[in-house]
Amino acid sequence: MVSGEGKIRGDLIRKEAFNLGFDLIGIVPLRQLDEHKEHLHSWLDKKMNADMFFLSRDKDKRTDPRKLFPGANSVIVTGLNYFPPILQDGDLPLISKYAYGEDYHFVIKEKLRKLLDFIISLDPSATGKICVDSSPVLEKAWAHEAGLGWIGKNSLLINRERGSFIFLGEIFLNIDLESYTQVQPDYCGNCSLCIETCPTGAINDNRTIDAGKCISWLTIERKSEIPDEFRGKLKNRIFGCDICQDICPWNNGITPHKTDQFRISDDVRKMSLEEWKNLTSEKFEKLFRRSPLKRAGYKKITDNIKFVTD
Repeated sequence: MVSGEGKIRGDLIRKEAFNLGFDLIGIVPLRQLDEHKEHLHSWLDKKMNADMFFLSRDKDKRTDPRKLFPGANSVIVTGLNYFPPILQDGDLPLISKYAYGEDYHFVIKEKLRKLLDFIISLDPSATGKICVDSSPVLEKAWAHEAGLGWIGKNSLLINRERGSFIFLGEIFLNIDLESYTQVQPDYCGNCSLCIETCPTGAINDNRTIDAGKCISWLTIERKSEIPDEFRGKLKNRIFGCDICQDICPWNNGITPHKTDQFRISDDVRKMSLEEWKNLTSEKFEKLFRRSPLKRAGYKKITDNIKFVTD
């Protein structure tokens, strides 16, 4: 169960992670991510976070998770494919592929809890903190460190075999683990299709996003109405955006996910344009009760539908 150094063997954790349905996993010791500090502070200083002011809090904790989780020594980073086997009709109001099914936070946290329980069964002294896009953690930086892929020009993590439709999750642990990482080099090369294709010009040339121009922010996080300057540029998107991922060559021919909770329901997929335009609060609640769309809420979604269909 343990290596010669008394650490839990990385291959045991990897095997259990794959048994739980994860597609990618890496294990690395914690350290301070000094190389990301200036980049993060510069992005925030330029107000590229729009009105997501929470991103400017805990800056030091974002680059050093040991300040966020005192006593943590190791991190396990997991990746879960969410590329759907069935797509929406592109002529209808579109929701991002990550929101086709149940809220990924709940699905991944359940899997990570089971993985943590497995680790504790191997070492009862182990304690861990589970994170799924909910703590001030540089998830993509740790995913790169753990060998899950590289950070592409669209600022998303890209894996050479799995593409970029990947949910990330982490377990920060108080124990030392046997590392497992195979760092992938940057394979973006001279390609800039994501930058050129973004209809609102939200992708900067330094692998960051201007959130105030990003369709995902406009359709999810923005509290006020979408400005008229973006009319005709959302490409039918009413919740999130996949345009920079759809155009990425590394997503050509990727294998669809096998997670039933992420599948789009027939009720949503078969909705007509008129059904979208006449969506009631009752039907919204019924269709999206366990969906990420709940985050935006009924009014925001119906405002977005009106914005892209008028």
